Amino acid sequence: MLYPQDDQIRRVRMNAAHPKKITPSAMGDSVAHYEGDTLIIDTVGVKIGRVTMVDRYGTPQSEALHLVERYRLIDVAAAKEAMTLHERRVGRGPGAPGTGPYDPNAQALQLTYTVEDPNIFTTPWSAQITYRRTMNAWSEQVCAENIVEYWPGMNIGVPKADKPDF
Repeated sequence: MLYPQDDQIRRVRMNAAHPKKITPSAMGDSVAHYEGDTLIIDTVGVKIGRVTMVDRYGTPQSEALHLVERYRLIDVAAAKEAMTLHERRVGRGPGAPGTGPYDPNAQALQLTYTVEDPNIFTTPWSAQITYRRTMNAWSEQVCAENIVEYWPGMNIGVPKADKPDF
């Protein structure tokens, strides 16, 4: 899996089992298989560091983390219904570059995931995300040497010095 930010790559082995001895890594050890039209990805062995967290809110995780993801395509009506339900619960976000307008005729990708970590959580928990196909181009996001806007109205140029500092 290629992620559009920070040059992240996640390798998922199809129709394989986790090795008996897993060397922890940033993305963990992921294996996958299909159940009907649903891709199931099972991940364990995520390396724990000083600032390792499950989400952007700082929720901790331990070496016992077990993540199961279920990806499937859903039709346009189901995607619109999922988005309407989400907006009803949490409101409409401002959107990041590359989001909406959406292709009104395209299927959507729905991800349902379950997080289990008995060292941190008292019970497994699940959530669902629906990704709709945008009609905008997928913009590249790179680090500081990128002189284009990261977010609308926040253009940050590359720092320049009048003379070298060496």
